[in-house]
Amino acid sequence: MGRRKFRSSEFWFIGLAIAVGAASGLATVALGSIARGIQHLLFGLPDEQRLSMVASLSPVQLAMLPLGGAVLAGFSWAVRSRKRTLVDAVEANALHGGRMSMTDSLIIAIQTAISNGFGASVGLEAGYAQLGSAAGSAVGLGLGARRADLRILVGAGAGASIAAAFGTPLAGAFYAFEIVIGAYTPAAIAPIVAGSLAGSLVAHAMGAPPYAVEAVNSTLAVRGDHYILYSLLGAICAIIAVALMRAVAAVEWGTRRVGLPSWARPAIGGALMIPIAAWSPQVLSAGHGALGTDLAVGASLQFLAIVLVAKSLASVVSLGFGFRGGLFFASLFLGTLAGHLFAGLVALAAGYQILPSGDAALVGMAAMAVAVIGAPLTMAMLVFEATKSFLLTGAVMAASLIASTIVRETFGYSFSTWRLHLRGETIKSARDVGWVKLLTAGRMMRHEVQEIPADATAAEFRRRYPLGAVSRVVLTDANGDYAGIIPPAIVYAEGVTPETVIGTLARTPLPPLSPQDDIVAIMGKFDVVQADELAVVGNDGVVLGTLSEKFVRKRYAEELEKAQRELFGE
Repeated sequence: MGRRKFRSSEFWFIGLAIAVGAASGLATVALGSIARGIQHLLFGLPDEQRLSMVASLSPVQLAMLPLGGAVLAGFSWAVRSRKRTLVDAVEANALHGGRMSMTDSLIIAIQTAISNGFGASVGLEAGYAQLGSAAGSAVGLGLGARRADLRILVGAGAGASIAAAFGTPLAGAFYAFEIVIGAYTPAAIAPIVAGSLAGSLVAHAMGAPPYAVEAVNSTLAVRGDHYILYSLLGAICAIIAVALMRAVAAVEWGTRRVGLPSWARPAIGGALMIPIAAWSPQVLSAGHGALGTDLAVGASLQFLAIVLVAKSLASVVSLGFGFRGGLFFASLFLGTLAGHLFAGLVALAAGYQILPSGDAALVGMAAMAVAVIGAPLTMAMLVFEATKSFLLTGAVMAASLIASTIVRETFGYSFSTWRLHLRGETIKSARDVGWVKLLTAGRMMRHEVQEIPADATAAEFRRRYPLGAVSRVVLTDANGDYAGIIPPAIVYAEGVTPETVIGTLARTPLPPLSPQDDIVAIMGKFDVVQADELAVVGNDGVVLGTLSEKFVRKRYAEELEKAQRELFGE
């Protein structure tokens, strides 16, 4: 009875999303407290101080970085996480219909807490979103939710975790739409927003300090020429972000190329982090302490440039050498630095302050984050909820859209989908393409195969397959392997004698389908070979079945219509 209520009533489903959001808020508060607790214990920080705010680090404190890498490697070995692929929210919603493992999600969360707690230059957003989305998946699977509803619950959980972290429910909701669901669906609006509000309220009720983003009060209005400059800032942030993402991939590839064992990589990365952190402690952890300091207190351009370079290097080393975390929180810090630098350099070139430094920092923060995660409206809402400024939000949108466009045209991926691309996946967003992967040749083929040896005579063919009885016959060689397809009409054509070997009548064998080919790849092969029917052949060359183009396109149209109905909640 309970399952039917949640499956058939929108009010009940919204209530379910609120429960998921509340659970995600609790998980976010707990994970953040654990990571901060590790930092305060290991680095001896005062209660209100964040790691990236410290002025200097002692040798003992710096030694925590390689120690953290060793602890992370030990934990990963203990849970054998390296022997399987851990699925995150984006991959789950894109390929698996929202199905996630709670055990795997806890592993990712603990790995993130260890990495961040020991000072690696990574953010906690990967752990937050993982726990939130896994909570949504677990609840949905427990109640037998439909595929579309399960994906919405996963999005509600992830969005609530971001809302809880920043205290910004609108930003959390748009994070769910843009990053985790991959589309703005009418059916998802109410549950996603309700879940994000619940997560934010729960975090607030528990007294958890959000990652506050505050704008410096500016006496200058956002003018028309400011939009041009902010658009240029967005382009610069896009270039930095693409370089950063490629650098992380290059370092990962390099560590494998030189043969570094996976268990040693985090400890070596931690050791390489020591000189960077000694040079600039602001690079440690996600950088939110330094972020708040830079927004509230002016700093020299030289100092900002040093921290920008150092933070970039630290993020590349941390992620490239196997620490677990994300670039989203780090990109916020990098963007503020880029914005401050840009405003300062423009002022030097013009001879007077054209752009308010604090506003430029917020625009840079948003543009850099959009270039990394690909969510312009998420960042627009984050800045709007922090500043309550419509004019500044418009500038943020201009810069963010420029950054997003440049990244899509030159790179094509966000950081999360780029990591999946390196693993061999082809997805570029969380848009549901799992049904495409499920519709394979092996699942759709007709198993009853009409076949005959290629060296059979036309007389034998005509005896076994009268004209009109079948549309295609598969030819096999002496070993019983696939040798082509022949239409019966060719064998019955005028001039073909009974003694003719039918193998000589068939044209060059059509390339067969593999059982693993998905429906998109299948339609592509049909377009290339211009055939009505193709054989499905296993790795051993044996014919497993046949598949017609008409049936394939019909199945694709049916699934596409079904996906569209789910998109609009019909």
